[in-house]
Amino acid sequence: MLLKTFGWSFAVTALALVAAVFYGGWTGFGVVAILAILEISLSFDNAVVNAGILKKMSAFWQKIFLTIGVLIAVFGMRLVFPVVIVAVSASMGPIEAVDLALTDKDRYQQLVTDAHPSIAAFGGIFLLMIFLDFIFEDRDIKWLGWLERPLAKLGKVDMLSVCIALIVLLIASLTFAAHAHQHGGVHADKAETVLLSGIAGLVTYMIVGGLSSHFENRIEEDEEREKEAQGEAERGGGPRSAVALAGKAAFFMFLYLEVLDASFSFDGVIGAFAITNDIVLMALGLGTGAMYVRSLTVYLVRQGTLDDYVYLEHGAHYAIGALSVILLVTIQYEINEVITGLVGVVLIGWSFLSSVRRNKALAKEGSAEPADPDKDRAGATTGS
Repeated sequence: MLLKTFGWSFAVTALALVAAVFYGGWTGFGVVAILAILEISLSFDNAVVNAGILKKMSAFWQKIFLTIGVLIAVFGMRLVFPVVIVAVSASMGPIEAVDLALTDKDRYQQLVTDAHPSIAAFGGIFLLMIFLDFIFEDRDIKWLGWLERPLAKLGKVDMLSVCIALIVLLIASLTFAAHAHQHGGVHADKAETVLLSGIAGLVTYMIVGGLSSHFENRIEEDEEREKEAQGEAERGGGPRSAVALAGKAAFFMFLYLEVLDASFSFDGVIGAFAITNDIVLMALGLGTGAMYVRSLTVYLVRQGTLDDYVYLEHGAHYAIGALSVILLVTIQYEINEVITGLVGVVLIGWSFLSSVRRNKALAKEGSAEPADPDKDRAGATTGS
């Protein structure tokens, strides 16, 4: 099972490391290995969240996620994306940007760094919306009940998450603009770009996430009507409309996953420049890490890990919230990538241990699930 799921990742690792040796010697080998570890540590929470979405999709779309999705993640976000940033920010053609990346690495790094505020605003707001929509939803199982219960009550207010995201974005852009003016206005013209990028991240989330939720809800409604009409829980050969809607839902979920992965990859791409400004080594290292994240996502789905360890998804979303705040802070201030990675690892590790304690407590009671949901919620609070 392990080899089947991670086989391609192992193969890509071997090829990437060999290519790194031929391209940059043993120094290149070390850089690629470090970048791969960096990407995995920064994106582990991404794998957990992806698994929560991917488990709703068919085996066909899971394969699409591991094939076309990998091409988008590895080549699109880790290789093409930095080049596109340079091409847009420096108003040059893609061929010129590639040439710059290969021949003038310092200038290339500077252009990507200059574009970081806009990138961070887009990714930060997109991830913040994911966290807010999760934390404001009333769930049967709560990890940190003392915090999640009152937030679930607040979540009944319409568009609360959107209002909070816009307020956060406004504060971030105004702070950036004020700091820029205090230092001679060098980046004052970028304050508006930061604001627009954040709004673009919010709109992207609302469109892609909204369409995914819409079609998913339509499918559930059709299935319920079919069960009532047919008088049984499951039946093959459903109506054509249900199949068509399932295809649309799966497509938009896939699209949502790709945008989510792109938002998660921003910090990895920018953080990689702290290690190297060589676009080839960067693509090899981050691409290898992205492969493991994809394989880990599928592994979590096939093993049913999220069902066995029910607080993992909570921990991953808290890590998303932390990452969104970090990205927004990095619009103005620099934060070490080690801190970014450790925050996610600590939160997910904490949620995993809480899940283990919960499972042990349930095993002692001799039941797979607590009979009283309120009792489970109370146990979740004390257990964590």
